[in-house]
Amino acid sequence: MGKEKIHRHSQNYEGQHTCPSEQNHACISLVPIFNHLEEKQMEEISKVTRSVSYKKKEIIYSAGEKSDSLYIVASGKVRIYRLSESGKEQLVRILKAGDFTGELALFNESIHEAYAETMVDTNICMITRKDLQVFLMKYPSISLMILSEFSKRLESSEKQSARFATEKVERRIALFLTECVEDDEETREFQLPMSKKDLASYLGTTPETLSRKLTEFEDLGYIKQIEQRKIRILDFDGLLFLS
Repeated sequence: MGKEKIHRHSQNYEGQHTCPSEQNHACISLVPIFNHLEEKQMEEISKVTRSVSYKKKEIIYSAGEKSDSLYIVASGKVRIYRLSESGKEQLVRILKAGDFTGELALFNESIHEAYAETMVDTNICMITRKDLQVFLMKYPSISLMILSEFSKRLESSEKQSARFATEKVERRIALFLTECVEDDEETREFQLPMSKKDLASYLGTTPETLSRKLTEFEDLGYIKQIEQRKIRILDFDGLLFLS
């Protein structure tokens, strides 16, 4: 299946189309590394931006391919994942509207070490390294915003790696659930941000183990599972301090 997706990706963006410049500007205005700029400056960047549409489950880029552009999600959802030598997927992160990937290409020539695959029909804005480096020199604040994003991603990656090394799977699941409700302390009800398959990959376990642990949490009175991946936390402290 992976080879088929990569083959489709190489066919000159088959099934995709270039979007009007107005959509490029709208895309640029979504991204924190750009939307602090003045209107004229964002318009300047949008003029060198190329917008491309992808169908669900299309590969945007593959590991081993040349990395020479910044990819911004204008709409839709994209999963970034790696493949082990045995072919096992490890989900790195999921991108939503306003998120971006390919940022390492901004500073030197490199190749992608992961795969980017659309989860739904998705619109992507692309800016080449050559074009963006001009703006990095012209508007230094962009560089500061990119460094801020790097810092956040490094912190998240280190946290995830530490949990893999030190925490049991039920603890990793419990901590993830508690973090999902940090912005909504009143209801403590939320929808899982990804499928259970992707969440299992992200947490370093299997879908079967994830489902079993969620059922155990429900039996213990920690959570209540509702339809369409929605979960309500009933005992926040119980999950937070689960050993």
